[in-house]
Amino acid sequence: MQPVEIRWLPGRPVAHGVPTSIQTVQEVGARVSATDDDVLAKAWAKALAQFPTSTRALVKHVTPSMVNESLVLIPVANDFARNRLETEQRTMIEDLLWDTFSRQVQIAVTVEPDQELDLLPPEPPAVEEVPVTGPTGSPGEARTKPTADSGSPLHPRYTFDNFVVGESNRMAHAAATRVAEEPGTNYNPLMIYGPSGLGKTHLLHAIGHFVREFQPDLVVRYVSTEEMTNEFINAIQQGTMAAFRRAYRDVDVLLIDDIQILEGKDQTQEEFFHTFNTLYNAQKQIVMTSDRAPKDLKTLDDRLRSRFEWGLTTDMQLPSVETRLVILRRKVASDNLQVPDDVLEFIAATINTNIRELEGALLNVSAHASLDGRPVNMDVARAVMADVISTTKTTQVSPEQIIAATAEYFGITVEELTGTSRVKAIIIPRQIAMYLCRQLTDRSLPAISKPFNKDHTTVMHNVDKVAKLIAEDRSVYSQVNELTNRITTA
Repeated sequence: MQPVEIRWLPGRPVAHGVPTSIQTVQEVGARVSATDDDVLAKAWAKALAQFPTSTRALVKHVTPSMVNESLVLIPVANDFARNRLETEQRTMIEDLLWDTFSRQVQIAVTVEPDQELDLLPPEPPAVEEVPVTGPTGSPGEARTKPTADSGSPLHPRYTFDNFVVGESNRMAHAAATRVAEEPGTNYNPLMIYGPSGLGKTHLLHAIGHFVREFQPDLVVRYVSTEEMTNEFINAIQQGTMAAFRRAYRDVDVLLIDDIQILEGKDQTQEEFFHTFNTLYNAQKQIVMTSDRAPKDLKTLDDRLRSRFEWGLTTDMQLPSVETRLVILRRKVASDNLQVPDDVLEFIAATINTNIRELEGALLNVSAHASLDGRPVNMDVARAVMADVISTTKTTQVSPEQIIAATAEYFGITVEELTGTSRVKAIIIPRQIAMYLCRQLTDRSLPAISKPFNKDHTTVMHNVDKVAKLIAEDRSVYSQVNELTNRITTA
């Protein structure tokens, strides 16, 4: 077990017996009885029951442990969850521990990214769409109402607070905010469209977070169109159509990403047509994103296309240089980076494609300087930015090309890289390939996930993980940089 950094919470004196240096739970665990662990588990269950829904969703898979009689360690998946516990729940948790153990017990919240893996749903099999040939439901299926956390998990960073508003996205942001505040009463359905990488998915997640936090009794389902299609196919094959329909129709807010994927899928379109009607007639909120306006979805059923335009359709455009600069400054503040204004202005002026490339360029410059032991300055920025690959360049690459190049670079086969092996020598190349697909192409997350036979939330998690590794690990930075050069100059 690797040592983890413990952040001591402010406002309380250090209790007697609390270790003052980094120690592992294994090193001190012998001091704690099994009885204390059992009591702690029950106390944590009580704490979970008192958390707001939004907080409970972040830490429901967490298992606290007793380090010694005066300290409880709580490992969480990310800084967002840690900050939520520290700022909003610390006092309640420690008071509950006092009542439980009849002594002062402090908590230490640590960030262990591997905890995020527990939040991912099982990956649906990648199968082709098939026609309906049999019954659409089974009479014996158990009727289970969807929970308030139905569908894919929401990304903890994609909230309204973290969204930078500019002229390019002001209308979309205002509409999303109104929908989140009063689901089903305004702008139903809401369709947000525009090129990849501009923040459409961010707004979808933000709506979900807002509704779950302020109206926890409402059932919110976020899903990509690809996931919905796969679930539909599986339901047909397994005879569970009744359960499938309940999952999508017994909700209060349905958030669907990349609705353009419905094109060419006649059976799925027919099913979604009836789902749409059911939700709309019940005044349930529907929000969709697309890479094109409804009128440009040429192979979409006319009935669906017209319904998509019943509410509000708004686009997101490329951010202005002023908005790009605000985005960079926000990223610098959130990631605690040290980057001078002239470098931020240079990056904002150079990268004019999308937000994903903009933030990627910032992290690239910052990581290069950090790993070389130099401060970030214009010399570093110019040198690194010379190698930044824009999706607007004439040479375009596909996820398949990136996968093949990555497999060759690491000396493994494409089948191994896109398979299910959990061997570290294959996991790292797979994660890097996903990161490069996100950085070097304009494909959506569902489109990137297909050749890997993964769910798009797995891709999202791995992209974030590699971005952090690049800034911390020189070898990963070098591998990503060399692979990028190989792929884009081939």
